[in-house]
Amino acid sequence: MEKYICPLCGYVYDPVSGDPDEGISAGTPFEELPENWSCPICGASKDVFFKQ
Repeated sequence: MEKYICPLCGYVYDPVSGDPDEGISAGTPFEELPENWSCPICGASKDVFFKQ
């Protein structure tokens, strides 16, 4: 699974880990994140992330 990076703060979404603080289970691909998911560090929207 591919990692995605936030261009504003450098946060890396790693599907292996998910985003447990937001209820996103480990193994969740970036493409399956809810549309309203945002960067847990800076709040950037999902649509600004790019593949690492």
